[in-house]
Amino acid sequence: MRVDIWSDLVCPWCYVGKRRFERALAEFEHREQVEVVHHSFQLDPGFPAGQSKPQVEVLSAKYGMSPAEAEAVEANMERTAAQDGLDYNLTGIRTGNTVDAHQLVHLGAREGLADKVIERLYRAHFTEQRSLFDHDSLVALAEEAGLDSREARRVLTEGTYAQAVAEDGRQAQQLGATAVPFFVIDERYGVSGAQPAELFGKALTQAWQESRG
Repeated sequence: MRVDIWSDLVCPWCYVGKRRFERALAEFEHREQVEVVHHSFQLDPGFPAGQSKPQVEVLSAKYGMSPAEAEAVEANMERTAAQDGLDYNLTGIRTGNTVDAHQLVHLGAREGLADKVIERLYRAHFTEQRSLFDHDSLVALAEEAGLDSREARRVLTEGTYAQAVAEDGRQAQQLGATAVPFFVIDERYGVSGAQPAELFGKALTQAWQESRG
């Protein structure tokens, strides 16, 4: 059985959703027969490449919040993440265009390291506040995730997987996904958002039973 996951690497709920899904999968009886495929989704593809801005400013502009209200949202997100074992450090965090970071995930998939790359990029962004928006930082993170640094830099310089990133986004739109994380289980069940692990578990079980029923 296959599970497709769309996410953005600067989406705090995507990391939480990944953890919750992983917890459900770990308890799923047929977990060894489940293939997980990661897909790119850009929350703001129009953001200028190579630049970044404070996340508080983005939240304020998008939702009409005051800076204090946006900071309170970030603090609440830190508490939510902690409940799922994630150490978020969101004070002063910056965000930007993620196309290059997603290209490294595609490179990771080619090398069988997609999950390791995603984990490294999530932790770099949400815990360590390392940049996902400039090539030097991304190349260093790619190497830490097990990728060849020269190949990572070539991919970023040439835009090798830029079209693949865009295609992932188009697929999400065709499936009706307007936000992430978005999960498709066995090409039949769509699960939107960072749902509780119990819901993911029920969806896995139901999809498995129906596909073999």
